[in-house]
Amino acid sequence: MKPLLEVRDLRVSFHTQAGVVKAVRGVDFTINEGETLAIVGESGSGKSVTSKAIMKLLPDKIATYDGGQVLFDGQDLLEAPERRMEVVRGSEIAMVFQDPMTALNPTMTIGKQVAESVMKHQGLSKKEAKKRAIEILELVGIPEPATRVNQYPHQFSGGMRQRVVIAIAIACNPRLLIADEPTTALDVTIQAQILDLLKDIQKRLGTAIILITHDLGVVANMADKVAVMYAGKIVEEGTVNEVFYESQHPYTWGLLKSIPDLDAEEELYSIPGSPPDLLHPPVGDAFAVRNEFALAIDYKTQPPMFKVSDSHSAATWLLHPKAPDLSTVIQVKERERVAVAKKRRSRIADPSPIIQVKDLQKHFQLSGNKHLRAVDGVSFDIHKGETLGLVGESGCGKSTTGRTIIRLYEPTGGEVYFDGDPIHGQLKKGQENRMKQKIQMIFQDPYASLDPRKKVLDSVAEGIDIHGLAASPKDRKDIVQNLLEIVGLNKEFMNRYPHEFSGGQRQRVGIARALAVNPDVIIADEPISALDVSIQAQVVNLLKDLQYEKDLTYLFIAHDISMVKYISDRIGVMYLGNLVELAPTKAISEKPLHPYTQALMSAVPVPDPVEERGRERIVLTGDLPNPMNPPAGCRFRTRCPYAMEKCKETPIWKEAEKDHWVACHLID
Repeated sequence: MKPLLEVRDLRVSFHTQAGVVKAVRGVDFTINEGETLAIVGESGSGKSVTSKAIMKLLPDKIATYDGGQVLFDGQDLLEAPERRMEVVRGSEIAMVFQDPMTALNPTMTIGKQVAESVMKHQGLSKKEAKKRAIEILELVGIPEPATRVNQYPHQFSGGMRQRVVIAIAIACNPRLLIADEPTTALDVTIQAQILDLLKDIQKRLGTAIILITHDLGVVANMADKVAVMYAGKIVEEGTVNEVFYESQHPYTWGLLKSIPDLDAEEELYSIPGSPPDLLHPPVGDAFAVRNEFALAIDYKTQPPMFKVSDSHSAATWLLHPKAPDLSTVIQVKERERVAVAKKRRSRIADPSPIIQVKDLQKHFQLSGNKHLRAVDGVSFDIHKGETLGLVGESGCGKSTTGRTIIRLYEPTGGEVYFDGDPIHGQLKKGQENRMKQKIQMIFQDPYASLDPRKKVLDSVAEGIDIHGLAASPKDRKDIVQNLLEIVGLNKEFMNRYPHEFSGGQRQRVGIARALAVNPDVIIADEPISALDVSIQAQVVNLLKDLQYEKDLTYLFIAHDISMVKYISDRIGVMYLGNLVELAPTKAISEKPLHPYTQALMSAVPVPDPVEERGRERIVLTGDLPNPMNPPAGCRFRTRCPYAMEKCKETPIWKEAEKDHWVACHLID
């Protein structure tokens, strides 16, 4: 079979003020008609640059193609004139970008943006193009497409905007669709919808797909073949089963062990260190300094691609015939890792509550006399030394709950207590200072929460200064230095600014800043959502270590229930401002009672191709209802597959089993 696309020895550089960044360093792969190739790897590995290079979308002023070929149907696109590329883009090769809001024009209706492509490439009239736009919007699952075609991007939810971007991409029936992180910013329930949509489109149209992602659970669901990228090179490639079950490269092992599995109990594996600076690429194997199984030759010479089978190859010296057998070493390391994890799980939380939330409400007044009921009667306790995970889709009120507890928002109603004392209301200055010191927050976006004009020393020491915890400038510096070492950063980092750090390093700075005032409770608001899976594992393991060492209590807020399971003792599930289920983590994992919790669990991609493709998934239809006008009775009933007439009445919050609370009419 003749390949649809062949990429041969592709090399791309970026010319920056700091020097030449060799972003893609000799990439080779092929994809056939109707096939899905997943390209995976951490941020900065060159995945997105490779995809944009295929379509020649890189900025001419700073990007150069240093060599290689991109053969599409036998024609080298790197040699094609721009006029030819204008035809190829959209009609033959199309792209789905990661952020749909920036990919869409906010000043144009959705219909015009979809119709634009078919008018250009297929010569349709405006009337015909609008009719085609409605058909495509219906194809990608947009409800009431004849009405929605006249609306603007801001009137769509995140999941619906991503569907629109896919509609624009498939408008001209391209033979190749490049999807660049199409589900990264979406909730797991919406992610499941988008993945099913892409598979359905491929089945109907026979489109080949290149899927760019760092989520191996998504890869297990979608891919036929997998290419693993690291530092601008493909280090392993093969069929999805070969890469998942017979992987040969240590980097692939690390990625597979980093992703959470709902049924596993051992500690998350985290790849040590960070990717190399491609301003000065390593002489030998770029992964050597992070590879616990590295050989002496790895530091001197780059490994070639060793063939494992006709379809499977990997670039590691461990496949050389003279390489030592590491099977015994690997087994010993795995046993040591599990032993450490079991030791950490032996921590027992104090049964007395340190935080008590009673009927908490937070309503935001909007224009006119409208109110947004972000949190609408939430009650729970957090025991001293435990981690309570709070999960749900975007817009369910979980972040607002955390921010109201810490007094970033004043509640509309209800009460919050810390160690038996009220947090809200009129407090004496001493009480207020104590609350601010003892309850700290780690924010979702560490870059936005750090002052870009302040060095790390001053950002971390801000709380120390406010509460007078340092006896002298030297003592202040020593405290910050110790905090940075605790979170795994070098003391030299004190004099750097936030923009000089990676995302994972900035999040570690945010954790150090929260620890600086010796808190008892930390509210972690989506602290890992913007990070690669390997960096997520580092941050989660760090938080568990700190809790074990410092007897901390966490409220851990996230939309990924699989990652929450690793760090939480109990999990609360929120939907549209209400708690719908609250139970120990094991009970939520093994026997979720509420249909919404069941759907969340079902939507999490499993990093196992056979299990992922064989299991039944509960795919929720539609998006969250408008929180300004929530459904009467059970708020989930408009999306619940088991909704009945009784669901029009508000369900009672009850203890269905010991310590397992739920609000659902299905539970008697």
